[in-house]
Amino acid sequence: MNRYPLWKYLLILFALVMGLVYTLPNLYGESPAVQVLPLRSSLKADTAMLAKVEDVLKSAQLAPEVVSLDATSVKARFADTDTQLKAKDVLQKQLGEDYMVALNLLSRSPQWLPDYFNALPMYLGLDLRGGVHFLMQVDMKGALDKALESTSGDIRTTLREAKIAYSGVSRDSSVLTVKFRDAEARSKGEAELKQRFDGLEFSAREEGREFLLLGRLKQQEQVRIQESAIQQNLVTLRNRVNELGVAEPVIQQQGVDRIVVQLPGVQDTARAKDILGRTATLEVRMVDEEHQIGPGGTVPFGAEMFRDRDGIPLLVKKSVILTGERINDAQPGFDSRDNEPAVHINLDAVGARKFKEATRENVGKRMAIILFEKGRGEVVTAPVIREEIGGGRVQISGQMGTEEANDTALLLRAGALAAPMEIIEERTVGPSLGADNIKRGFDSTKIGFIAIAIFMIAYYLMFGTVSVLALGANLLLLVALLSMMQATLTLPGMAGIALTLGMAIDANVLINERIREELRIGVPPQMAIHTGYENAFATILDSNITTLIAGVALFMFGSGPIKGFAVVLCLGILTSMFSAVMVSRMLVNLIYGRKARLNKVAIG
Repeated sequence: MNRYPLWKYLLILFALVMGLVYTLPNLYGESPAVQVLPLRSSLKADTAMLAKVEDVLKSAQLAPEVVSLDATSVKARFADTDTQLKAKDVLQKQLGEDYMVALNLLSRSPQWLPDYFNALPMYLGLDLRGGVHFLMQVDMKGALDKALESTSGDIRTTLREAKIAYSGVSRDSSVLTVKFRDAEARSKGEAELKQRFDGLEFSAREEGREFLLLGRLKQQEQVRIQESAIQQNLVTLRNRVNELGVAEPVIQQQGVDRIVVQLPGVQDTARAKDILGRTATLEVRMVDEEHQIGPGGTVPFGAEMFRDRDGIPLLVKKSVILTGERINDAQPGFDSRDNEPAVHINLDAVGARKFKEATRENVGKRMAIILFEKGRGEVVTAPVIREEIGGGRVQISGQMGTEEANDTALLLRAGALAAPMEIIEERTVGPSLGADNIKRGFDSTKIGFIAIAIFMIAYYLMFGTVSVLALGANLLLLVALLSMMQATLTLPGMAGIALTLGMAIDANVLINERIREELRIGVPPQMAIHTGYENAFATILDSNITTLIAGVALFMFGSGPIKGFAVVLCLGILTSMFSAVMVSRMLVNLIYGRKARLNKVAIG
């Protein structure tokens, strides 16, 4: 009657063992570390880079606990945060701008846990463990320059479509200059442009035999562009954070031209800094094949010099054909010709039209695809245009690895930045910030658990002891699930754990009281145990389902910490159902179920 089949015992035992395995990484703690990542595609994370990091640390008389190499970076682990901060400063100074040096926290758990079970510690939020904090400055002048550059191209297209003769369009700082050969053409051009570009104010001027039309952005248009740049950058950063899979991030505007990004619980801060710090914007320009770089590296007027991935200089025209704003989607893949990693880009309707026109008019010439990161442009590829390319599908390839193709696609897919940004303040918030919160939260849970255990054992004797063991199993399974999901635990989440303990023990109280009722009316102990569990289950199920509905509603309509609380609450309901019914029943069966004649039970 009160016996489980063997498979059910084995299933419960397996769940408890796996719960222990996935809980273990949280018990070992973390070590402060420094992570070094190469930024240039020509540099790789290899043994030479590992030796270089070791030499720099040795010369600075800094002794790391261990220095390890993985697929993308070198990590050095230290005994304390003071040494970690010194090591970061030394490495950043010695390695230069070609490497990213970021603070990190590495788990002390044995390597076999992540290797064989992918068992990792759960994340702790900014209020508990800390995380990474960035303050980013938006280059408003860059936003205006970008808008003017785009407008100059649109002016050319407008004049061509209206069949108005002009001799050139140029930009000098914040002024667009359109040149005409006679006053009549200028008059027609001015009327057409005023109709099409209401954000510009135009004024006429003459220089010698040239008739000029000067265009400047109106003040309200400048404000609109700057506000739009901030909003687009906010959306882009949120998309990038979503791609990183960070829970409960804080991304908000600060002042007129700054954005705050807080990523709680992020362990790999180096990758977060790399993705968010890279101002990846794409520009398509024509290669300037008519001029050459002069002596001393002099660049001719109307051109700019960039280097390709081999470091070879290349002259490209200043006129931008296409920018990353026209990208609808970007996915990593492979070049169909030589099967090398590539990024496949889909353009919107305007971008597809511009690209089609540019390739039709420049067959036989070279087109440069330039990726701008951190204010520096690099020519990814500069192929010869063989034919007109329509359909809005473009491919970027050329000396990039699979991971770089994935990262580039991520940055472009997440949205182009309307204006360049740079990180002006970076803080990795260490354990000291949340040490007091962690201690208080842990102590409150521990005291609550002990108080419940004393009450249950004193009031229900053996059945109280079983209930406490089931409660411990519930806590074990809840922490294991949070670790498996790599959830971020915050202070509201710790409140959810405390609430879960109370709800879980409530289920055992219901079971124990049902058994007592059966014993009071003279039902034999074995039957009383069986009937008590069977009758209490429906009540426990009803009460937990109603709470689960409330938890789901909190998750759907809440935000930030509220969602964190809801996740812990919902998971806790599931684990408490399992532990209060299955685990406690298994223990009772093992204690009392093997006795054929049972005269009494210790239930108070």
